[in-house]
Amino acid sequence: MDLANHLAAHFEDNIAATRRSMETLAKPISLAIDLCFGCVTNNAKILACGNGGSAADAQHFIAELVGRFERDRLPLAGVALNTDTSIMTAVGNDYGFDQIFARQVSALGQPGDVLVAISTSGNSANVQLAIQAAHEREMRVIALTGKGGGQIKDQLLDHDIHLCVPHDRTMRIQEVHILLLHILCDGIDTLLLGDPA
Repeated sequence: MDLANHLAAHFEDNIAATRRSMETLAKPISLAIDLCFGCVTNNAKILACGNGGSAADAQHFIAELVGRFERDRLPLAGVALNTDTSIMTAVGNDYGFDQIFARQVSALGQPGDVLVAISTSGNSANVQLAIQAAHEREMRVIALTGKGGGQIKDQLLDHDIHLCVPHDRTMRIQEVHILLLHILCDGIDTLLLGDPA
């Protein structure tokens, strides 16, 4: 095996996935920025969830909102639903792993809040139930998926936003997801603070 060529192929595949995503997701990511901006400026909050690498992405995204992204600003209201081990283990034990996010959405979610639901396959049962709970709480959903959107794409309502990475490989989907979340953070900050000097 030629390791240099193998590594170069990863870069090329990432570039291709990013380019395809730019072509297909520019409009929905713009809508997602507007939705999140409206949420955080109207005394509402953003909830986020995912499993594995997507859990890390949800936590990273919320940290950028509550802390800061690239510029100082007031903290923005957000909660990563995959970070409280006591809630997750209690709900998982008492109600099942599929309910770990839905119970939190039902407890915390209010009309006007936004759920950012992340699943590379679009088939994570606990994320699907979180979306269902968000709809019951009259929340809107931004779903980040790949692989055609899986079952989540069929759950989304007309006013939800679907950011489906046009790729089937998990690592590429996750790489684009973090780019999309960074673009979302930058867009919110730009609407709040204006263009960087």
